[in-house]
Amino acid sequence: MTTTAPTRRNWKQTLERFFMLDLLKGFALTFKYTKKVLTEPRGTGGDPLRGAYTEFYPEERPKVSERFRGAPRLNLDPATGDTLCIACNLCALACPENCINVGAVNRVVMEDGKPKKKKVLATYVYDTSRCMFCDLCVEACPTDCIELTQEFELASYNRAGMVWDREQLEKGREIVRYGRQLN
Repeated sequence: MTTTAPTRRNWKQTLERFFMLDLLKGFALTFKYTKKVLTEPRGTGGDPLRGAYTEFYPEERPKVSERFRGAPRLNLDPATGDTLCIACNLCALACPENCINVGAVNRVVMEDGKPKKKKVLATYVYDTSRCMFCDLCVEACPTDCIELTQEFELASYNRAGMVWDREQLEKGREIVRYGRQLN
């Protein structure tokens, strides 16, 4: 078994390690970019990437992909304002997480002078804390009454706020728009 002697550092490498020159080079690069961000206004010279490199999230909402699936919504009929849901329960059957509960009531409706039983939506409960936003409920719906919107702000202070009823689904979530605070 042969052993090799460890390589010795020369005096230049020893000084570089002692004064941590690699660390100082990294600080210099970071300071160069930070100075550019602090001194140049955002979007100067027609280039949106000049200046600040971050998004100012509460003031400027980020662009979301067209295929993004976010907060659920129950659509209403634009002509009558009634819900498009026919309480067929297909969305709840398609949901792999069982986070949709549909309640229906049979009502007697007069059509063409004849009494006819019709299933009417009574309750619709959607648990967004369990939802994985797979879009299967949307694909199963025959009337396109449910859809996943582009809204991504679903945070809540407790779990009860993650369970949405029919009214919340039809109106949509109230989104707080933040602006710059001037003192």
